[in-house]
Amino acid sequence: MEDMSRDEKRLLRHLRRNQTVVTEKVPRSGHTLLQRPTSSSDFTASSPNETNAKQSGATNVTGTTGASSTSDTTGANSVGNQQAAHTSFPAVLPPLKLGNITVPFPVVLSPMAGVTNWPFRVICEQFCPGGLFIDEMITARALVANNVKAWRLARFAPSEKIRSIQLYGVNPHFVEKAAQLIVQKVHPDHIDLNYGCPVPKITRHGGGSALPWKQDLFREDIRRVVRVCAPENIPVTVKIRTGIDADHLTYLDAVQIAQDEGCAAVILHARTTAEYYGGHSDWSAIARLKQKLDIPVIGNGDVFSAEDALDMVRQTGCDGVAIGRGAQGRPWLFADIQHAFAGSDERFNPDLGEVCHIMLQQAHMLVDFYDGNERMAVHDMRKHTAWYLRGFPVGGAVRRQFMECESIDQMKDVMDHLDHSLHILPGHTGMPHGRIQYQKKVHLPYGWLDSRTTTSEERTILFGEDPLDASY
Repeated sequence: MEDMSRDEKRLLRHLRRNQTVVTEKVPRSGHTLLQRPTSSSDFTASSPNETNAKQSGATNVTGTTGASSTSDTTGANSVGNQQAAHTSFPAVLPPLKLGNITVPFPVVLSPMAGVTNWPFRVICEQFCPGGLFIDEMITARALVANNVKAWRLARFAPSEKIRSIQLYGVNPHFVEKAAQLIVQKVHPDHIDLNYGCPVPKITRHGGGSALPWKQDLFREDIRRVVRVCAPENIPVTVKIRTGIDADHLTYLDAVQIAQDEGCAAVILHARTTAEYYGGHSDWSAIARLKQKLDIPVIGNGDVFSAEDALDMVRQTGCDGVAIGRGAQGRPWLFADIQHAFAGSDERFNPDLGEVCHIMLQQAHMLVDFYDGNERMAVHDMRKHTAWYLRGFPVGGAVRRQFMECESIDQMKDVMDHLDHSLHILPGHTGMPHGRIQYQKKVHLPYGWLDSRTTTSEERTILFGEDPLDASY
């Protein structure tokens, strides 16, 4: 294990501990893939929240504070999971309609902080020119405060066909004002609202995946942004999780609000905040949304290969598939999924030379992104380099050399000593990667779960000065 990267060692420990991996030979792709379960109930429980979810059965779930969301637990039981798993839908998807926008291939790059800036989006779009590639989350208050780093994130490359941006905020006033500024200065084609981020520094302020619990705040945010975007025919979508934990599910109520307020589609990451990125996402929740809504439903969670995307579509009937961690170091996954949705078994299997070319291309674009600061660009590339090299037998020493690079020329020097004919080792294609752990505790504002609506006192606290929300 000495030549394995830290992520590879962590993944191996995770798989051995949970004993959930079964490999099978897939004739049409010719390499070993993970055989994924049809629902999260097929995994051995590894956290208290997952155990609670299994024990809840078909009963309505009530929070410990006395607040409940009856409609969010309807059908959220083992029978519902089995029905979703045994329903088969066509795997070849038509174009995705978002208002007046047509996405030829319904494959979406999920916004990821520090990852999906325009250089990475351009790389991904080269592999699937007909997909939707969303900018990383930008805080509303930072835009209103004219924060330089925030506006840097709002840039787009000339080659990007659909200018798609994601906003985050808690205060409806700042969310609306940020949307106005974005419409005036950036002229986006699409705006997505972030209600899916599970990171403690976001949820402890009532934002991200914590916010849909407060239905009045959730509705007001969406209503204000839709009102700003409607005159310009800019479609608005929301990205959400299934809830805060198994006892506080929000997704069924939230998507109904989103549809009623004029959203063009919803993206569901089928995990709770408490589940973070652990276990396997509950795709049956995506199937329930598809049955409930008239607007498109885009599924998200545990898509690391084209076969995963096909499985998600077959099991849920979703209108599109969003890729997050699966795209890290694997931008060609979008080409694989595009081929799969078109009914083709063609897959991209790059050698190390091709991957090095992609890395250098991205590094050069990052220099432009950082306004000519090559050192910042190379430092940003370090995490991407670790992801790109995942599965290649290059050894730990090479990985360390890349992590010590301070310039693109130094990156080239390391690359020149590599065997460019190497390919990703069998068994590493389609493997889960990125964050895979459960969150130990969900961080929320004090008394957040006491009610589904905000009090005047809560709003005063939430909308007060928040340095985090205005800076980077």
